[in-house]
Amino acid sequence: MEEGGDSAVQEAVLLTRFASKVTIIHRRNRLRASRLHQERAFVNPEIEFIWDTVAEEIEGPDKVRGLTVHNVKTGKISTVGVWWVFLYVGLHPETDYLRGLIPLDEEGRTPTTQRMEAKIPSIFAAGYIRKHSLHQVITAAVEGATAALSAEKYLMEQQ
Repeated sequence: MEEGGDSAVQEAVLLTRFASKVTIIHRRNRLRASRLHQERAFVNPEIEFIWDTVAEEIEGPDKVRGLTVHNVKTGKISTVGVWWVFLYVGLHPETDYLRGLIPLDEEGRTPTTQRMEAKIPSIFAAGYIRKHSLHQVITAAVEGATAALSAEKYLMEQQ
């Protein structure tokens, strides 16, 4: 998934419920998240951005004391004072093998029915590859159970 996309920005906004400050370190100079998610992040006073930068090293032998970062445009290496590091690189479904078999959007996700059935009967999808999913582990588990029961029902109907 593209860095600075919806998932990463949503997680940063969520983290502001538990932290007084969240810093998004992003390798580019702009986000790729939807306008709505960007606006939520930009107006949130607990979120700050460090652009054109990548994390290099977590500092501290026994607990987090800082983060070494590298600005990809200037080459400057500096330290950001942090207490915690939450790594989030997004969600990218590995669905290239399904291209041409079922419809996939630009992110590699497929629409499904409430029974988790893809556009082609007998193909079921759940979790990260499903379009309009919450893309959370708990949701994927429920969707997986629904897909399994739907597949079983489908097979019973074919007998």
